[in-house]
Amino acid sequence: MALIVHKYGGTSMGSTERIKNVAKRVAKWHDAGHQIVVVPSAMSGETNRLIALAKEIMPQPDPRELDMLASTGEQVSVALLSMALQMTGKKAVSYAGWQVPIKTDSAYTKARIQSIDDARVRKDLAEGKIVIITGFQGVDDAGNITTLGRGGSDTSAVAVAAALKAQECLIYTDVDGVYTTDPRVVSEARRLKTVTFEEMLEMASLGSKVLQIRSVEFAGNYKVPTRVLSSLTDPMIPLEEEAASGTLISFEEDTNMEQAVISGIAFNRDEAKITVLGVPDKPGIAYQILGPIADSNIEVDMIIQNQSVDGKTDFTFTVARGEYVKAMEILEKSVKAHIGAASIVGDTKVSKVSVVGVGMRSHVGIASQMFRTLSEEGINIQMISTSEIKISVLINEKYMELAVRALHKAFDLEKA
Repeated sequence: MALIVHKYGGTSMGSTERIKNVAKRVAKWHDAGHQIVVVPSAMSGETNRLIALAKEIMPQPDPRELDMLASTGEQVSVALLSMALQMTGKKAVSYAGWQVPIKTDSAYTKARIQSIDDARVRKDLAEGKIVIITGFQGVDDAGNITTLGRGGSDTSAVAVAAALKAQECLIYTDVDGVYTTDPRVVSEARRLKTVTFEEMLEMASLGSKVLQIRSVEFAGNYKVPTRVLSSLTDPMIPLEEEAASGTLISFEEDTNMEQAVISGIAFNRDEAKITVLGVPDKPGIAYQILGPIADSNIEVDMIIQNQSVDGKTDFTFTVARGEYVKAMEILEKSVKAHIGAASIVGDTKVSKVSVVGVGMRSHVGIASQMFRTLSEEGINIQMISTSEIKISVLINEKYMELAVRALHKAFDLEKA
C-alpha cells in the first residue's frame, strides 16, 4: 500500500482525549495497510506559553535558547501520541527533528530545511512501525536545535513527505478544507474540492490561515500532493470517505482548465499604507526609500509611484501593520532628510482584498468586473497590484467585509 504523511495541528492535539482520537485515526489508516508517518504540532497554546515564560525571564530572549525552549512543545506531542498508539496495540516510535535528522540552516526562530535523512524512518516503516516526528524543528550543522517559525509544522510535514516520496500529505486541521472565502465573513462560502498550488500560494500569501505559506511553496516545488481536511470528524469515519474529503491541492496540468475563472476571495486586515510625499523623480529614488526598510527586515507589499510633476513625485507602499511604527521611524530618521522628501504620511486603517484564480489566464474582463462591483458598492480603491492569477486592491478597512461579500457574489462563487 501507500506511504502517507499525516500532519495534525495544535487544536487536533489540544488534549489527551483529542490525542487519543488522533491515535484512533492513524491506527485506522495503518490497519488499511498504509505506511504512516505523523508530524504533530505542539498542544494548542503551548508554544505561546513557553515564549511567554521566556519573556518573563528575558524581554528579548536569546534566539538560540528560545528555539531550545520552544522545541519542547512538539516533543511532548510526539511522545504522548506514540503512547496513545501503543495503547491501541500499534508499534510506534517518536523522534525529535535532530534524531532523524532534519538538517536546517542556523537562522534561529526562522530556520529553513536543507535536507532530511530518511534512512532511520524507512527502516522503522519496513518493520511495521508508525513513525512520529516533531514538526516545527530541526538541527543545524553545529548540532543546535532550530525552529522553522510559526506554522512550521506544516512545512515539516510537507518536507518529510517530499523526502519519503509519499503518495500524499494529509494536513488535518480544525477546518474541513479550503473555502472560496472565510465562511465567517460570507456564510455562502463554499468548500473547494480542488485548488492549484499557485492559487493556494496566493491565498496563503494574502492572509488565508489554512496553510503556512512556506509549506505551500515546498509542496509546489517538490510536487507533493497535499490535502487539507478536518481532524474534528469521527476518527472511525470510513477510510474511503475520509481519503476523498477536504480540499486537494494539486497541479494545474491535472485540473480542468475550464474550471471557474475565480477560485476564491482572499483578504488581509494586517495592512498599513505609507506615502513619502514630494520626493525627487530621479533614478534610484525607490531604492533610497525602500533600501533601509529592507535592511531592517521589513517586508514591503504593494508599491505605486505617482506621475512626476515639476520633477517631484509621491511614493506609496504597504507593510504589515505590526511593522508600521518601525517603518515610519526609519523613514523619518534616515530617509526623509537624505532624499529631500516634503513629508511622510501613513494610514493603518486599510485592508487588502484579492480575487484569485488560474482561470484569469484564459478570461478577460476580470479586473473591470472587480472594479465595477466595488464602484457599485461605493468603495474607493487606494492601490492596485496584479499577478497572472491575482488582482489585489487596498481599501478602507471599514469596507473590507462588504467588498468580500460583494465580490463573492459577483463572481458566483456560492455556486458549485
